[in-house]
Amino acid sequence: MWLTNIYKSIVSGIVFILIIPIKIYQYTISPMLGAACRYTPSCSTYSIQALKKHGPIKGSYLAIKRILSCNPWGGHGHDPVP
Repeated sequence: MWLTNIYKSIVSGIVFILIIPIKIYQYTISPMLGAACRYTPSCSTYSIQALKKHGPIKGSYLAIKRILSCNPWGGHGHDPVP
């Protein structure tokens, strides 16, 4: 039981650390770029939601996949975290 709690604490800490640069981006760089994302929610919001919902490994995979598809030849529209 206590090992499960330690594991959850470690995963939560890793997710928190991964979210910090996204938040820095949201508050510093994103306002200068304006609304440039082709998706709703925005790629940074999607990344935070994916990390919180799926953890650091699958959440990072989903975030990277989404960011790479956010280009003129990629998709657009409403794309929630699975």
